[in-house]
Amino acid sequence: MNYNLERLIGNTPLVESKVLQQNPNVKLLFKLEGDNPGGSVKDRAAFNMITSALERGAIDKNSKLIEATSGNTGIALAMIASIYGLDLEIVMPENATKERVQTMRAYGAKVTLTSKDIGIEGARDFAENKVKQEGFYMFDQFSNPDNWKAHYKTTGPEIWRDTEHKVTHFVSSMGTTGTIMGTSTFLKEQNKDIQIVGVQPTDESSIPGIRKWPEEYLPKIFDASRVDQIIEVSEDEARVMAKELARKEGIFSGMSSGGATVAALKLCEQLDQGVVVSIICDRGDRYLSSDLFD
Repeated sequence: MNYNLERLIGNTPLVESKVLQQNPNVKLLFKLEGDNPGGSVKDRAAFNMITSALERGAIDKNSKLIEATSGNTGIALAMIASIYGLDLEIVMPENATKERVQTMRAYGAKVTLTSKDIGIEGARDFAENKVKQEGFYMFDQFSNPDNWKAHYKTTGPEIWRDTEHKVTHFVSSMGTTGTIMGTSTFLKEQNKDIQIVGVQPTDESSIPGIRKWPEEYLPKIFDASRVDQIIEVSEDEARVMAKELARKEGIFSGMSSGGATVAALKLCEQLDQGVVVSIICDRGDRYLSSDLFD
């Protein structure tokens, strides 16, 4: 029997909405990615990016590794790096929650905080400069094919299997876009009629983990042809829904999961029938020092 921690990544459960979804002809299923050992959907991409780089010989235990992230990817990379004994530096905006920073440091990663005024784009620029000037290796989740391939190999097949091939719509918040790119590619190969719905924040909204990227920072792994529809949600909608998920469905998650649920419920209202799967990307406990649940 395999007792490695890595075997616990993936195979997360689907849970049906019993209260918030009111269309009797539609089933809404939440995929609980917070059940991964690092607490988020990013465990999948982090594991695939690190192990693939090791297998290719692109990195080894002497490599200096760096990554810019808004949080969950950093925690996942730090956890996997600790398993393989790798030297990792995480760069993130200073307004990241205290829980996230402390978790990465607990796993042994060095954490560098950049000004919140320059956002995740500034963190990405900082990391890229260290690659150019100091020889760091950056996983670059925004352009690394091993990011979306993790979901092609795991998330998509799990949804197809666990809905008994009945899924009709897939909803996911978009940050690096790895989750939606990989899952869309797999599901479309099984049934081209499955609709893929991406979630972005409205202008002026700030929702951790998801972005409406400026053109120059658009993730290179993003392929617009793999997304059928984009629904925008406001920060207020995402905040309220994160609380509603906890109080009415017993699902404790972060703001981006609240945003995805807002979009999924809007979609369900419009459908005559269907099986909708929506990603709950992480757990709410890493936001307790913020004002999300005040």
